[in-house]
Amino acid sequence: MPTVEQVRNALADVMDPELNLGVLDLGLIYDVAAEGDDGEHVTVTMTLTSPMCPVGPMFKKSVEDRVLSVEGVKTSKVEITFTPPWDPRTMASDDVKVLLGIW
Repeated sequence: MPTVEQVRNALADVMDPELNLGVLDLGLIYDVAAEGDDGEHVTVTMTLTSPMCPVGPMFKKSVEDRVLSVEGVKTSKVEITFTPPWDPRTMASDDVKVLLGIW
């Protein structure tokens, strides 16, 4: 049975294609939910660095594929939202803030 923690750990390897920084460290992953009798249906709610992100569809597919790579996951759904809008000053990790020069 996959856990939310396992899915989040798997997502740590997914990099934003433009910034080349991890989606978790950037704060782009808002929620991970596992449903079904064995938690095999996973939904990830995330955002992009901008609404007009030119690599959005490719990025979304990378997250879906990474979730599907977790043992026990049968379906992966990624929902993109812009509410709240992404703000690295409040959502990114301290390490990312330093790299982006906003610390």
